[in-house]
Amino acid sequence: MIRRLLLVFLGLLAAWLAACAFLFVWPRAASTPSRADAVVVLSGARNERLDPAIALVKRGVAPLLVISSPRKDPKWLKARRLCRAGALSRSVRVLCFEAHPYSTRGEARAIARLATARHWRRVVVVSSTFHLTRAQMLIRRCYSGELTMVGTRSPWWRLPEEWASETGKLFVQLTVERRC
Repeated sequence: MIRRLLLVFLGLLAAWLAACAFLFVWPRAASTPSRADAVVVLSGARNERLDPAIALVKRGVAPLLVISSPRKDPKWLKARRLCRAGALSRSVRVLCFEAHPYSTRGEARAIARLATARHWRRVVVVSSTFHLTRAQMLIRRCYSGELTMVGTRSPWWRLPEEWASETGKLFVQLTVERRC
């Protein structure tokens, strides 16, 4: 009996790890995004997400860098500095917003509102790779334009916690909170 339970547990664990690999390690994401109206960096992970977003706008992917909720993290100094400046260079403007509620769902709603108000048709969103599956699902529920997701890597020691957290959050989004 105990052996059978152990085998069931190991089977479930293996299935969960396989799902994590598919959803959180190697999700569908763009390696080279095309031209867009804005590059949006989602809150969290500080410069692990911000620096790749800056690299994209410097490469000419978009003339606008949009930073989500920089005031929620007092240690995200680089984002706060860019928000105060309002520009990264002469050709790249910076726009910052606070997501309400402070969540990926709040960010998705804010992206949709900004896209409507500013007539964006193409948006590139930068987030951590483990977060892309759920973020893309939520943004697509709110925003109908062309969406490209770009993932950034997290330190390996954070992955088990991130996978567990994302599994729970994804489950909630697939079952309870199914709207924008």
